[in-house]
Amino acid sequence: MNDPHPIFTRWPESLPFSPLAIVAVIVVLVGATMSFYTIPAESEGIVLRCGEYIEKVPSGLHFKIPFGVDEVTTVPTQRQQKLEFGFNTAGFTNPDQIGDEPVLEKSMVTGDLNAALVEWIVQYRITDPEKYLFEVRDPGLTLRDLSEAVMREVVGDRTVDEIITIGRQEIEDTVLARARVLAERYQLGVSINQVQLKNVNPPEPVQSSFNEVNRAQQDRENVINLANGEYNKAVPRARGEADQKIRAAEGYRFKRINEAEGDVTAFNQVLEQYLKAPEVTRTRIYLETLGDVLPQARQQIIVDDTVQQILPMLPFPGSADVAGVAK
Repeated sequence: MNDPHPIFTRWPESLPFSPLAIVAVIVVLVGATMSFYTIPAESEGIVLRCGEYIEKVPSGLHFKIPFGVDEVTTVPTQRQQKLEFGFNTAGFTNPDQIGDEPVLEKSMVTGDLNAALVEWIVQYRITDPEKYLFEVRDPGLTLRDLSEAVMREVVGDRTVDEIITIGRQEIEDTVLARARVLAERYQLGVSINQVQLKNVNPPEPVQSSFNEVNRAQQDRENVINLANGEYNKAVPRARGEADQKIRAAEGYRFKRINEAEGDVTAFNQVLEQYLKAPEVTRTRIYLETLGDVLPQARQQIIVDDTVQQILPMLPFPGSADVAGVAK
């Protein structure tokens, strides 16, 4: 009869350990290896024992019951994460960062029934890992759907010009406030920190026409700004000149009034003296007037009305002989 197969032979009695002991050692070693785990920085660990939540542990080295009794889920609670809508960035680590159909995500209808392509980013942080893992079945996807619904609602209440030009900041603030309220209502366990619009464009078939309209509007704004600048320069200058002329006119008015009042006062004083002594006052006025007029006049010759010939009486400048003949 042939020897049995080697695998069915008895364990040699010369060996010091039995098979059960070796298996037990292996199990102990594997269990010891599985009993320790490390939570990376910027993260927290959620420990489940037989599927039931036990505790939350910080980053670092920890112990657990091996062989599937304790399960640990790592949640990056201190890391700023983001969701991208309408576009994808390479090298992402968050599985919820990008969507399945970015073209459909960014296609929206505005309040004035125009089409627009809206790309935006939502930045958030996990603040309550228990709610994030257990209150909602798929919190990342729920947050994406929530953010997209709020953005479509806000864009649908505004015109395409507001979305592309002047209303971007107001849209970001409105979406951020509404998304925070909904995230709190649904108990997602996240804190939404920022909503940022990236590229907002009209659809490609009408993009060239829309760009021409934008350029025309920008040219109009530039012309208005230039006109306002000229207005701000011309109007203050005109007002200054008007104020200067008004002050000059007021000064001239006060001067004429003061001069008139002075003349009235002087006339009243002269009249008072005239009433007391008319002849004396008349003579005095006559002499004072001649004293003012004669120094300003040229050489004058005053003759009697009986003189028939004025030539012999004129002095001839020149030599003394000529003067003697004249005499």
